[in-house]
Amino acid sequence: MRRVCFLSTDDLEGYTFDDDLAVGPLADLGWQAETVSWRDPAVDWNAFEAVVIRTTWDYQRDPELFLSVLGDIDSSSARLENPLRIVRWNLNKRYLKEMEERGCPIVPTIWGPEYSAESFKQWIDLLAVNELIVKPEVSATAENTFRLSSFDPALQAVFEKRPFLVQPFMPSIVTEGEYSLFYFNGKFSHAINKRPADRDFRVQEEHGGIITAVEPNQTLRRAGDAAVGLIGEELLYARVDLVRDRDGFALMELELIEPALYFRMDTRAPYLFAEEFDRRMNEL
Repeated sequence: MRRVCFLSTDDLEGYTFDDDLAVGPLADLGWQAETVSWRDPAVDWNAFEAVVIRTTWDYQRDPELFLSVLGDIDSSSARLENPLRIVRWNLNKRYLKEMEERGCPIVPTIWGPEYSAESFKQWIDLLAVNELIVKPEVSATAENTFRLSSFDPALQAVFEKRPFLVQPFMPSIVTEGEYSLFYFNGKFSHAINKRPADRDFRVQEEHGGIITAVEPNQTLRRAGDAAVGLIGEELLYARVDLVRDRDGFALMELELIEPALYFRMDTRAPYLFAEEFDRRMNEL
């Protein structure tokens, strides 16, 4: 059996994940999948033919160390998926600015602001909304993400030394939910809708988000396909998070590092993932 490593974090307690559903399909194709913590310094990356970044859901707390470990993997004989250059680009949410420049509609974003009462009023006026989302440029699982209708001085300590961005709160997140479309090696696999729990705005399951499998309509599918096409290359996995706006759908996030892939929401998905992984490895 050929060995592939699923890169994870030390502790996944409290998280919902289903990467194990791909283990059987991978085994059918001759691959032994093993889960390893990215923080384990004793791992010999040369022991694997491939390392797939999966549930590394604490990387945002130490991004430089994370990139250093990925650099070690990239320098080994193992193939890193997704590639290190893609991780570096996708790590900071400023990639959204580049996606917009390439022609992808994104949620309106204010970059590089200073967190102050005066700035907050300017953001409200500039975006012409009553509520804002403030979140770090490097973040995951909605950590340090806030929905605000007024300036909160307690957050000055949070954002004093942490680059952040400001976006309008999108009401459709609550009324309709956020859509995620999944692509393996550039091929569309499946789609889900994620809605927040009552009195929340975060769609992640660890925050009570409600997940439903959906069949994307033509407009949604076109938006997902267009976003994936603007990456410029086919990747083992890509998740496109979209939210409805007045003109159709806007890109909320392009998840290329450690997205939950929701294999359990589509019986075909783990098999397509395994097939496309095997195809990429055999094309080496």
